[in-house]
Amino acid sequence: MTRTRTLSDLARHLGLSPATVSRALAQHEQIALKTRERVAKAAQELGYVPNRTAQALASGRTGFAGFLLPMRGRGLADPFLGEFVSALTEGFGAKGVELLLSAVPRDGSEQRHLESLITSGRVDGMVVSRIECADNRIALLQDHGVPFVAHGRLAQDETGYSWLDTDGETAFMEAFDLLYQAGHRRFGLLSIDDPLTFRQMREADLRKAYAANGDPELTLRHVSCSRYDMDTRARAIAGILSGDDRPTAVLAIADGLALELMAEAQKQGLSVPDDLSIIGFDNIPAAAHVAPGLTTFDACIAESATQLAEMLLMRINAPDAPHQQRLLRPQLVLRGTHGIAPVTAA
Repeated sequence: MTRTRTLSDLARHLGLSPATVSRALAQHEQIALKTRERVAKAAQELGYVPNRTAQALASGRTGFAGFLLPMRGRGLADPFLGEFVSALTEGFGAKGVELLLSAVPRDGSEQRHLESLITSGRVDGMVVSRIECADNRIALLQDHGVPFVAHGRLAQDETGYSWLDTDGETAFMEAFDLLYQAGHRRFGLLSIDDPLTFRQMREADLRKAYAANGDPELTLRHVSCSRYDMDTRARAIAGILSGDDRPTAVLAIADGLALELMAEAQKQGLSVPDDLSIIGFDNIPAAAHVAPGLTTFDACIAESATQLAEMLLMRINAPDAPHQQRLLRPQLVLRGTHGIAPVTAA
């Protein structure tokens, strides 16, 4: 098959004007959906690659969506981020938009990096993740009038911008009830010290469930640690298991911490789940492959990224449309560490 090299060649093949083909490839809503799909299919079959520079000049758009990738340290894998970025790339790619990943150096300012990216005009919009309770990135994007969507929420303001989040608060209350009904009274909460909204919401609702129960036998040991400092994280995890009054059940704010807790418990000779029940959050692939399997909440990582790509494209195409707020309900995935058998006295 001969490769179609120019927009005019593709237009002649389809019997359409070059302007119509150009707008269809740019996913303009003025072009009928069937026409956009027909043009996209023909471009793929004929091997046509749009000239980004020409498209940008014609449409005023770059065809790129941005996502910042903070570099926290060499060798620090983030399974959540890997799945999220993969699905985000696919979500944009299905609409002819490319994801521009911009790495922020370990000693760099994410705020300045973001400002440089959006003022340079390299992207049509941004996806921002790991939202903090008071996140200056949101205000920066609003001030510059750049279309964006947030994966997460500000602590006090859930309006005036588009966001998608996972209902971790309800999940942690559900986890507490599950473990309480199994007989657990000594609880642990293994968290992080970053000022992220999701962390504070999950912690607050666990404490709410704990306080509402009113059982005088209940205890809660709360330990926070750094996400990116392996030594302090190891000390915190060892600390939550120390003493004769150690928890019999621990909720971890994320699967990575839960898996490290499992390893430390087994290192100390504790049987999981007989001596210690653990529930995580995210449902990263490793959660299904450890022995015993980790009970966790499925954070809908790929689904979240796909929906965020869709939401951002809608904001780019219709910047004056009402903002969207979506809250996904995570599902509990029961595996070997939930410990629903009656708790024996330690």
